[in-house]
Amino acid sequence: MKQLNSGFFNFLLIALMVFFLGGTSTSMAETAGEYIDDSVITAKVKKDIFDEPTLKTSEIKVETSKGVVQLSGFVSTRAEIDRAGEVARMVEGVKSVQNDLQVKGQ
Repeated sequence: MKQLNSGFFNFLLIALMVFFLGGTSTSMAETAGEYIDDSVITAKVKKDIFDEPTLKTSEIKVETSKGVVQLSGFVSTRAEIDRAGEVARMVEGVKSVQNDLQVKGQ
């Protein structure tokens, strides 16, 4: 019976590892620390964009990977595109910004 329990335990352990490692959204090259850092950068950029009086829009999506921030979504003017990029670049830890924002209706 101990042999059976040991085999079942090993199977269960492997199954759980495959489930958790296979279901992650980060690549294997990205460490847990990098993922957390990217999450913090994303949160700070979102907050700073929200706090910027000229950027009162919820249509700006922010994603970060290895310190590179990607902005996407829609704003009202070209000036808002530029300002969102400036705000994102000022956040500590941001290596670069890929600004894919678009003006609504264009």
